Amino acid sequence: MTQASTLKLDAADNIAVALADIAASTPVADGSPTTEDIGRGHKIALRAIATGDPVIKFGQIIGCATKPIAAGALIHSHNLAMEGLRRESADIITQPPAMPARRHFDGYQRAGGAVGTRNYIGIIASVNCSTTVCSMIASEANRLLLPRFPNVDGFVAIIHDQGCGINNAGEGFNLLRRTIGGFCRHANFGGVLLIGLGCEVNQISLYAAASHGATIKSFNIQDAGGSRSAVRLALEQLEEVAAKANQAVRTQVSVEKLTVGLQCGGSDGFSGITANPALGRAVDRLVRAGGTALLSETPEIYGAEHLLTARASEPVARQLNELIAWWENYAANNNASLDNNPSPGNKRGGLTTILEKSLGAVAKGGSAPLSAVTGYAEPAKTNGLIFMDSPGYDPVSATGQVAAGANMIAFTTGRGSCFGCRPTPSIKISSSSDLYRQMEEDMDVNAGTIVDGTASIDEVGEEIYNTLLDVASGAQSKSELFGYGDNEFVPWRIGAVL
Repeated sequence: MTQASTLKLDAADNIAVALADIAASTPVADGSPTTEDIGRGHKIALRAIATGDPVIKFGQIIGCATKPIAAGALIHSHNLAMEGLRRESADIITQPPAMPARRHFDGYQRAGGAVGTRNYIGIIASVNCSTTVCSMIASEANRLLLPRFPNVDGFVAIIHDQGCGINNAGEGFNLLRRTIGGFCRHANFGGVLLIGLGCEVNQISLYAAASHGATIKSFNIQDAGGSRSAVRLALEQLEEVAAKANQAVRTQVSVEKLTVGLQCGGSDGFSGITANPALGRAVDRLVRAGGTALLSETPEIYGAEHLLTARASEPVARQLNELIAWWENYAANNNASLDNNPSPGNKRGGLTTILEKSLGAVAKGGSAPLSAVTGYAEPAKTNGLIFMDSPGYDPVSATGQVAAGANMIAFTTGRGSCFGCRPTPSIKISSSSDLYRQMEEDMDVNAGTIVDGTASIDEVGEEIYNTLLDVASGAQSKSELFGYGDNEFVPWRIGAVL
C-alpha cells in the first residue's frame, strides 16, 4: 500500500500533518497505519501518546492528550486540550538575513517625512450620525470630481458606529480618538474632509491638525443646514482638496518608509507551515532593509509569546507579558477565556488549540528582534518588528494597524479570507494551492507551492517581499481590483456605551 503524504515539521514532533485526505489503514511515515480517516491539514499521532502527555508540533507543545491516543490516530478536539499545560520558555539565537537587493519603492512623499503608497482623499465620519452623509459625499465625489483629478486614487468614506453615547474621558473614547486621528493624518490620504453631526461627544474640533501637512477640512451637518446642504458644501470643499492632492507624484523612496501590518484570518492546518513562515521571511527582508512590520492580535499569540520575548530586551519583554496578563483579566471579566479559540473554521481546517494557532501566527513576525510594544492605533516611534496590541478580530486589528501608520497590509489565509482596507492596500497569501485555485481572484501569492515541493519557504518569502514593493509602488492588489475596502473600518470598541 502507498505511504500517506504527510509532513513532520520538527525532529521533536510526535505528530505529522496530513498533506491530503488519508483513508483509514494507510501507512504513515515512522508510525503505524492510520486508525481512521484523516482530513487534509489535520494531525496524525506518530506514536502512542498517554493521557496527560504533551502533543508536540513545530518542536513546541500545543496541548496535552485528554485520553490515550494510539499511533496512527487523528489528534483533534476530542483528545487534545490545554489542561495542565505548562507555559513554555525559549532561548532563541537568530542570524539576520542578507540585505535584500531591492530596497526602494515608488511612493508619495508627504510633508513631515511620511510616505504614502496611495493618494486617496478621505471623508471621515466623527460619529455614526454622519455616516450616511459621508457615504453620499464619497459617491458623488467619485462620480463628479474624480474624472477631473487623475492623480487622485479615489474618495473613500471612513464610517463607523461610534462617536456618541460614550464617556468622553474613558478608555474607549481614547481608543476612538487615537484611531480616527491616525486616519486623519495617514500618509495614504492626500487630503481629508471630517464630517460631524454637531452635538456628538466626539467633536470634530478634536482633530484640527494633520502631522504630514495634508489638507484637512471639516464641518458639522447641523451647521451646514442639513444633509443635502452638507453634500453640496462638501463637494465645494473637496474640489480644493482634490486640486492640491492631484499635484502629488510618485518618487523613489527607501523601504525604511514602508510599514506593513501583518494579518492572518481563516487559518488552517497549513497556515503555520506555509503562508505564515513565508511572510516571516518577507518581514525579515523588510526589517533588514530598515522597514517596519506590525504584528498584532494579542489573543492569537497567547501561549507563543515566549518566542517573541526571547528576542526582545527586558523592558520590551515585560511590556508584552503585561499585555498578556491584561487580556487574561479582560477575558475573565467578560466570562470568556483566551483558550476558547480557534474558531469553527480553523478547527475544520485542522487547528485544535490556541497554542497551535498562536505558534503558527507568530511565524508571521519572522526572526527579527522585537523592537517595541505599542498600544492599539499608537504610531510606531521606531522601525523594525513591533508588536501592536489588538483583538484577534481581523477588521479591528487591521484598523488599528492602519491608524498606527501601516501603509501596506499582508494577509495570510488558509480557509479563504476576503479583505481590503482603504486607504491601505492589502495583499492575500494563500496557505495551499487548493485554496489559491479555488479563490484565485482574491489571492495575490500562493504559498501552497511550499508543500507542493515546487518552492521553498525562502523563495515564497522573496515573492511576498517583492509583491509588497510592487503594490506599494502602485500595482493593484486583487482586493483593490474588486473594490474592497469601503466597509472594513472597525475601531476597537471597549468600555460602556451609555
